Amino acid sequence: MVAKVNSGKNILGLLNYNENKVKEGVAKCIHENQFGCNVGKLTFKEKIKTFQGYINRNHRASTKAVHISLNFDPSEKLSNEILNEIATKYMDKIGFGNQPYLVYQHFDAGHPHIHIVTTNIQQDGKRIVLYNIGRNESEKARKQLEKEYKLIRAEGRGKDQSEIVKPVDVQRAIYGKSETKRTISNIVRFVTRSYKYTSVPELNAVLGQFNVMADVGKEGSQMNLKKGLVYRLIDDKGKKVGVAIKASSIYGKPTLTYLQKQYKLNAALRKPHRDRLIKCVKDALGNKGKITKSSFTKSLNKESVLILFRQNDEGRVYGITFVDNKTKVVFNGSDLGKAYGAKAISSRLSGLSKDKPVTLQWDTLQNLNRTEIEDLGVSKTLEELIDAKPTDFVSPDAATRKRRKKRKKKGRSL
Repeated sequence: MVAKVNSGKNILGLLNYNENKVKEGVAKCIHENQFGCNVGKLTFKEKIKTFQGYINRNHRASTKAVHISLNFDPSEKLSNEILNEIATKYMDKIGFGNQPYLVYQHFDAGHPHIHIVTTNIQQDGKRIVLYNIGRNESEKARKQLEKEYKLIRAEGRGKDQSEIVKPVDVQRAIYGKSETKRTISNIVRFVTRSYKYTSVPELNAVLGQFNVMADVGKEGSQMNLKKGLVYRLIDDKGKKVGVAIKASSIYGKPTLTYLQKQYKLNAALRKPHRDRLIKCVKDALGNKGKITKSSFTKSLNKESVLILFRQNDEGRVYGITFVDNKTKVVFNGSDLGKAYGAKAISSRLSGLSKDKPVTLQWDTLQNLNRTEIEDLGVSKTLEELIDAKPTDFVSPDAATRKRRKKRKKKGRSL
């Protein structure tokens, strides 16, 4: 089990976030504490009123909202009853047993997890000290609960597990079998943060492994002229499917402008890994004249390297891109040196021209450990959500309605 504790100024943002997840059908409120009513009968107004009853007892505290997530291994199947027990015992152990809190089970990630919304302001107005609670109280509680419920332990993953959410395996996005925007957003966020690419084609070499592509539009199109960018699903043949997702609608806004700012930095960051990639390609080619394309790609795959061939309508290879999934860098063959460009590599591969011509060709990754992404099920940083302004205590949609009214008034004044 992995526990993450976040704190902030305002409880409304946290409550809105989780309630909107419920509204979207990807979460459910499964437990309450100190609300005096069955969780299924609580209204949004009653929830915020209870929290405010505690928060209003201390006007000096800057931190009044706490958001906790408990994350479990994908292999663990836990009932609502067990999740409630774990949440209750965890809150008791970290000193929040008498606090009002709500437990939400989320279904928008590749592993079971719950979110707990609470406040650190007690009934007498005193604060529960949060300093190092993640490293101290939370860490101790986590270990005890892992042992009691025979949960998969968080140790040995290379980082302080009280401060991060356990990564989940990146699954290939399959059109029709997953929520398109969530799937695309998760993959795009992970790839743009983790890999070092210096162009959209290089970025697409990585995204293509997960059936996603960045689309700048056809040359001369309105989107292309305005430097727009969308992300969309593609099938195994590279054909676009489904609805395009605007880059600006994804958290972090991985727009074309953002990507272009990363190119120069990425070019410098990938340099230290160039020699490893060259060695992998050299070893895969060997010293015995021509080899088959299949044996070449398999040798690269064993080193977690993907090769992408670009071919024209006649089947001639005019470009090659290498993706090193171990060091997370992308290089065009020509950037590694003349000996690794399309012409040189093609001359070493037998039967390549007989391949069925395709614009882009991703070879299946073999023996490759799937890279991992953070808990995305939480698609926005909790800091932003916690600091949301308390514009309304009635419903999650009220803030949106107020913004619309302001726009209308502004329009009338003009």
